Amino acid sequence: MKSAYLVLLAALVSLPSFAQVRVEPHPDQQALLANDDPQLAANKQVVYDFWRYALIGRNMEMAQQFMHEDYIQHNPNIPTGRAPFVAFFGSMEQQPVPDDIPGLVSLTAEGDLVTLSFVRECNDPRNEGETYTTTWFDMFRVTDGVITEHWDYGTVGGEGNPPDCMRTQ
Repeated sequence: MKSAYLVLLAALVSLPSFAQVRVEPHPDQQALLANDDPQLAANKQVVYDFWRYALIGRNMEMAQQFMHEDYIQHNPNIPTGRAPFVAFFGSMEQQPVPDDIPGLVSLTAEGDLVTLSFVRECNDPRNEGETYTTTWFDMFRVTDGVITEHWDYGTVGGEGNPPDCMRTQ
């Protein structure tokens, strides 16, 4: 009986290393934009376009169209307000605007909140040279057709809190 218990315990302890299913991007992002509620569909579209034009493309003229002047930022690495956001991201070179968002897993809307989730690939500290996937989230509040607030995974890098993995592109 004791040996059966030990075998069961060993199986349960090793289960997490075999249980993870790789996170994959959604194959049809246009389907994610659909919603029976026209307001929720519009909110999704604002966030989707903001992400593509402002965050990926670094087009700060478009960013200003998508963001409220008093935009609230909860990431400790990015200043709050539209003007500081534009100054921060506007200092980076513009990039082509993609048709889809790389690594997007889901796009959901409820009330005035829109949440994006992404594939996040990390180095596996248990297996040197290997990686695993998890999910990365960004949430926005949309008010009167513009983004007024943002939450994400943001942490302050440094000793004891290293940036151990990045969103896949």
